[in-house]
Amino acid sequence: MLGNEAFARGAYEGGVEVAAGYPGTPSTEILEFLSRYREVHSRWCPNEKVAFEVAAGAAIGGKRALATMKHVGLNVASDALMTLAYTGVNAGFVAIVADDPGMHSSQNEQDTRNYAFFAKVPCLEPANPAEAREFVRLAFTISEMFDTPVLVRSTTRVSHSRGVVEEGERESVPTRRYEKRAEKFVMIPAFARERRKVLEERLKALEQWVEETPLNRIELRDRKMGIITGGVLYEYLREVAPEVSVLKLGVSFPLPRRKIREFASEVAELLVLEELDPVWEREIKAMGIPVKGREVFPGIGEITPDVLIGCLFPEKKRDSVDLSHFLIPRPPTLCAGCPHRGVFKVLHDLKAVVCGDIGCYTLSTLPPLSAMDTCLCMGASISIAEGIKLAHPELLVVAALGDSTFVHAGIPPLIDVVYNKTPIVVLVLDNGTTAMTGGQDHPATGRTLMGEETHRLDLAQLARAVGVPFVETIGAYEPKKIREALEKARKLSEPAFFLIQGPCQLKKSRGTVRRFRVREDRCRGCFVCLSAGCPALARNEKTVVIVPERCNACGLCRELCPFAAIEEEKG
Repeated sequence: MLGNEAFARGAYEGGVEVAAGYPGTPSTEILEFLSRYREVHSRWCPNEKVAFEVAAGAAIGGKRALATMKHVGLNVASDALMTLAYTGVNAGFVAIVADDPGMHSSQNEQDTRNYAFFAKVPCLEPANPAEAREFVRLAFTISEMFDTPVLVRSTTRVSHSRGVVEEGERESVPTRRYEKRAEKFVMIPAFARERRKVLEERLKALEQWVEETPLNRIELRDRKMGIITGGVLYEYLREVAPEVSVLKLGVSFPLPRRKIREFASEVAELLVLEELDPVWEREIKAMGIPVKGREVFPGIGEITPDVLIGCLFPEKKRDSVDLSHFLIPRPPTLCAGCPHRGVFKVLHDLKAVVCGDIGCYTLSTLPPLSAMDTCLCMGASISIAEGIKLAHPELLVVAALGDSTFVHAGIPPLIDVVYNKTPIVVLVLDNGTTAMTGGQDHPATGRTLMGEETHRLDLAQLARAVGVPFVETIGAYEPKKIREALEKARKLSEPAFFLIQGPCQLKKSRGTVRRFRVREDRCRGCFVCLSAGCPALARNEKTVVIVPERCNACGLCRELCPFAAIEEEKG
């Protein structure tokens, strides 16, 4: 199984009945796999905070529940996590959070173990798909045993690697009774002070449990070197240094301090191998135990087997093999026919300050479009644009974000724009899906994760409802209209909202395929069409050519050509 499929299988076998999340690589497939089990109510939510709280509510109500997200998603959900640690959960509650060492598809590197220490909740860390299934299933039991939310930390390599997984039967877990208990679940200060004491008492019980659980185990071999590690790094270590002694931590928090002292006493030299932050290293050094961590292993980027060999055995470091000549060149660019391309071409030409967001359109940052100025986090495009406009009122400042991102985190800042009359332009690039993570539905698509038709959120009507004075819907492949709208908005003293609509090329229905051609008798070799960076366009000595196997027939190049040299083929 793929690691994410194994996570889903473990949740299913563990008796989960409600599962909620927001798509984010490398966690996305967990819910997609789980939605195939019809006994489980699975749903995409507008953002991770909503997903976390829906799952928490189900657990409080008595049903085992799961929330899934990537590491930055836990930032969004952390407000709920910190207080749910106080209240407890009733039925089992598990949050699977996937970190991304090396930033394969993320805007930062972030270590979820810090949240476990911060919130004082247990965190499990599987090393492979088999453990992914086992640990999630066990996490529900731990959650109910200690009345606590439980984090399960994955990483890109655990989520997206494959391994043999032995399936088990689904547990039949009766719904727990729900009782009205304000002193437990209503966190006004008077009640929260008492729950704070409960949290510390629970932590003491967890600290005793981690010493006994087989999830943490000592493997003594050559005692010259002992390494404390966990997660996928345990697998790498066993591969490159099978002779070393290991303390495998399946529980990231709380740490088994007695077991760590026991292991340290058995080996001559103690190292701690961990990706991203020196979380365990700090704790072990605080215990007064001499240990090496960052002196030996890097704290930035992904630790691969080759990196590990270079750290432990520099003399055995393998020369890397260059395989690039086997790969077809694929520059990081928007897909052929992408509805965002024309928008960013216009923004580039207008020299607008473009505040971007998380999504495919960040690829507009690169030449030849070179359009995007900032990208911080989900929904920040609008807020950052407001700040820049306050600093430079004379600039055309545009916030550009996708439809899913707008639903996720763009609505509150849009309200702020209206409330404070900040004259920026908000462009919602509506391609009808959550494209960057593989094409998931969201509230504005009219379909649920379970495949049901539902109410479709009308984004233009929403903008009007919150009071945006100028709202317009424009086709993505109409660059002249987009330019005219932006030129008009530049002169406004209040905010404008433009919904730019065009289907994601990976999701649109395939009917009769249009084809375009370049008329060499009209092409002047100005290459204006190439400035949009479409991978379906190429140039020869004098003219532009269209590569038919790459072209998605969006017609943008025809719209851009000043000499009408590009036309649709007839018949």
